[in-house]
Amino acid sequence: MTTRRAALCSAITITLIGLGFASLVAAATPTTAQAEVEYLLGAVANSGCEFNRNGEWYDSQKASAHLRAKYNALVALGHFATAMDFIEGVATKSSLSGRAYLIRCASAEPVPTDQWLREVLERYRRCASAGNTCASWLRQDAQG
Repeated sequence: MTTRRAALCSAITITLIGLGFASLVAAATPTTAQAEVEYLLGAVANSGCEFNRNGEWYDSQKASAHLRAKYNALVALGHFATAMDFIEGVATKSSLSGRAYLIRCASAEPVPTDQWLREVLERYRRCASAGNTCASWLRQDAQG
């Protein structure tokens, strides 16, 4: 009985170690959604555009940092599954006031941030499905 119990304990331990390792690997490997969100956050940060939150304009770096903080909170709560969840749950409006976020690039009229991000995401997905680097799209996103 003792040998059998020891074998069972060993099997359980090996299984738990394997599951722990698998979860570490999964955590270290970004999913498609995570890669898309990182791309979107980078596009905001590198755009040079201004970001309107609750009536005040912020530069692109502050906008990206704010959206990243909201995104991290959403992930921590387990409410994140796709890049569209990020756009709709994080980048559309203020969680406090409910006011829509706007983005203004160069001399263009402000547009809703979710609209701007959907367009960037669409370009990113077309690029990813085309299997090329899409350097011109990346430059366009980096310039707003």
